Amino acid sequence: MPPYPNCLSITNGSDFMNVNVAIKAPEAPAEENVGAWLKLLARYRQPRLGRSVFELAVTLVPIVVFWAIAYISLINGFWFGLIAVVPAGIFLLRLFMIQHDCGHGSFFARRRLDDWTGRLIGVLTLTPYDYWRRAHAAHHATAGNLDERGVGDITTLTVEEYRALSPRGRLAYRLYRNPVVMFGIGPTFVFLLKQRLPFGMMKDGARPWISTMGTNLGIIALSALMIWAVGLVPFLVIHLPAVLIAGAAGIWLFYVQHQFEETHWSKGEDWKFPKAALHGASHYDLPLALRWLTGNIGIHHVHHLASRIPYYRLPEVLRDYPELASIGRITIRDSLSCVKLALWDERGGKLLSFREANALMAA
Repeated sequence: MPPYPNCLSITNGSDFMNVNVAIKAPEAPAEENVGAWLKLLARYRQPRLGRSVFELAVTLVPIVVFWAIAYISLINGFWFGLIAVVPAGIFLLRLFMIQHDCGHGSFFARRRLDDWTGRLIGVLTLTPYDYWRRAHAAHHATAGNLDERGVGDITTLTVEEYRALSPRGRLAYRLYRNPVVMFGIGPTFVFLLKQRLPFGMMKDGARPWISTMGTNLGIIALSALMIWAVGLVPFLVIHLPAVLIAGAAGIWLFYVQHQFEETHWSKGEDWKFPKAALHGASHYDLPLALRWLTGNIGIHHVHHLASRIPYYRLPEVLRDYPELASIGRITIRDSLSCVKLALWDERGGKLLSFREANALMAA
């Protein structure tokens, strides 16, 4: 923490010599002047090389350690030790958050280094980097836009669109939004099947296909090496659950970051990027340990407004501008009630549950 309130910590370029200088942070713009935040937040975009390398190390090493604990427990018949699969999956999720920052060019702020780091991580997270990066860029560019849905986001219908569906269409949408499908079957489908072929990226040239096929080959090679080293059964018993735990947790986080009651959706000329970014994503206010394990992704409204800020600098933004912390804030308890929200009410400007939507349609 800097020695003065609302002051910035200035680094002289070395990760080993930090000098705190009492420079008052610029005054925060009014909340309605959302566009002014873009310029203000640009000062947090510069990553610190030493910190980025450290973040990568303290994420990769625990994955190896917990994987080894689970393996040693398995071969020695100490079944309780397989609980280590859970933290292995959680740190795999954290590794994906680093891949996520690489996709935004914010982890090292060196395009080639970010891209190749992201591609290598993609072999471990089963996520083809260039394919995912393009879909995620589309999500950032269109989040909250009712006219631009369907790429890199969770399908969300309006009440009127749902009302216009056939009974079969309503059933299909209800199944899609069911928690068992969304957080159980969904991760298996996305990470094991969907991301193996980049359908929907035909118009984006060969790079998504090359990236996907390269990732697939890397997965096959690494899997073959691991199976040779530890055996097929230990590999499947340990690594597959870890991947699915990471995938389910990742989809849950992505869900609650946009599917909360007071989120923002609009269309046509009413849609403006700064407002949709700041008010269409939540501030998932997690306990400190979970914030660290999830790479501060809960500060999602700030991330959407300024995606080039490294995840480890997002807390600096809330420290210097605490007024941002209350925008779109939801707690873990709040997030549990978000699961029932499924339809956007254009008139009321909020997400509704199926029961609330049915009552609205009946009225």
